[in-house]
Amino acid sequence: MPYHHGDLRRAILDAAVESITANGPAALSLREVSRRAGVSHAAPIHHFGDKAGVLTALAAEGYGLLADALDAAGDEFVEAGVAYVRFATTHRAHFEVMFRPDTYHRDDPAVVAARQRASQALVHGVRTRTARTGREARLTGIAAWSLVHGFATLSLTGALPDDLGDDLGEVARDVAKILVPGE
Repeated sequence: MPYHHGDLRRAILDAAVESITANGPAALSLREVSRRAGVSHAAPIHHFGDKAGVLTALAAEGYGLLADALDAAGDEFVEAGVAYVRFATTHRAHFEVMFRPDTYHRDDPAVVAARQRASQALVHGVRTRTARTGREARLTGIAAWSLVHGFATLSLTGALPDDLGDDLGEVARDVAKILVPGE
């Protein structure tokens, strides 16, 4: 197949997102990514090395997008949780890859940096909302993360009841406010 993309790397990543959205990360194949991107079977290998390389790039990109979403939520603890849930549902393919570190190179410098940035944005809300420091602040952050990650995962897998409402962000906000009253 001839190469006709202005940005082959981006085209391959976009094709991988489409494939993961349709079939999940476990079913991703470089042959399918190549077909979707309209490029030769060798193109993804040339740019990413292997399937794990494509998934590594998606994980790094996903953590960066998550950090951007959390930063945009500002200092409000509950709003950071809502931003997390909205990120998960609007960037499902990235979200599914990010939390499957067995499928990508988790020690890749871009992944490490982006994951650290997202982690700092997530912890920022805990530090600004509570007087907790050290281990207690870290555990509070893990509790908050567990809540929003679990809620997002339940939503993505269709496990939430259908009668909660149409705006998932509002439902996430209501759930978070139960545990964080006054915000």
